[in-house]
Amino acid sequence: MQHILLTLLLTTALCHAAPVKLIFDTDMGNDVDDAMALAMIHNLQKRGACELLAVTITKDHPQAASFVDAVNTFYGYPDVPIGVVRNGVTPEPGKYNLIADQKNADGTFRYPHDLLSGTDAPEAVGLLRKVLAAQPDQSVALTQVGFFTNFVRLLDSKPDDHSPLSGRDLIKKKVTVLSIMAGAFQTVNFNTRHLEYNVIKDIPSAQKLAIHWPTPIVWSGFEIGIAAAYPHVSIERDFDYVEHHPIKEAYYAYNPPPHDRPTWDPTSVLYAIYPDRGYFDLSPVGGVTVEDNGATWYRPSKDAKGRHRYLIMSADQAARVREAIVQLCVEPPAKR
Repeated sequence: MQHILLTLLLTTALCHAAPVKLIFDTDMGNDVDDAMALAMIHNLQKRGACELLAVTITKDHPQAASFVDAVNTFYGYPDVPIGVVRNGVTPEPGKYNLIADQKNADGTFRYPHDLLSGTDAPEAVGLLRKVLAAQPDQSVALTQVGFFTNFVRLLDSKPDDHSPLSGRDLIKKKVTVLSIMAGAFQTVNFNTRHLEYNVIKDIPSAQKLAIHWPTPIVWSGFEIGIAAAYPHVSIERDFDYVEHHPIKEAYYAYNPPPHDRPTWDPTSVLYAIYPDRGYFDLSPVGGVTVEDNGATWYRPSKDAKGRHRYLIMSADQAARVREAIVQLCVEPPAKR
């Protein structure tokens, strides 16, 4: 009997140890917390906590993909597939993506990478379909920390060479959860109807995804990242193990310290990879609707049809979340 129990415990431990298969969808360049979230993913990948299957980008500027590739390469994962949006909602340059183009005195890139422009990257939806089709059923977590454009286009996609399934059916078959940084569900600076950036930049897509997405969705609202802001002293001191660090330089290029940047996107990543570690509580199951002005409205479900929840974080949890994000950002890459 003891032998059977030990076998069961070992089997359970091995199951829990399986890395989370993750796709990261980002508007890289519009805020520096996207870069911090990507650094976290790579350090968690190094630990075996996740496997980054692809990065897709909803910022429609060619430097966004180059910067993502530079960060991937810096952390030792240069071959992660990158897909980009076409005809996206923010085509202007980002404040820090230009770091990817910086060169040393000898003409080499300060941050080596081989994807020189988003124009050379595949379109995001085709890449998403290819990656999802190749994965086991019910095995992939999606994290969206930018606009809803790519995932709604995936939802609307038709059968192709990668899969005979429609986008909705492919998502339903392969995806376990969608963890998104979007909306606002609690009072923010006395404002109970905050219009959150990731939603209002593409309201039609946000409305459609909220209604038609077929898997559970967990929303990290604007109030969560505000409550666990990243301490600027860490940016100033903790990345100096190398002469040049893309996260530190991105932070300075976006908005120099001293200021504590909210951790909106990292919280969504933290939940997607560690949903059962007590970093957050969850609302009851319900439904989120997106109103025409971009406001998000949550209602608990009276039946079993609800698929949406949002993150709740106490003051004690906020301290844990902040420290976890800091340590996962400042940890050096596996190989330098």
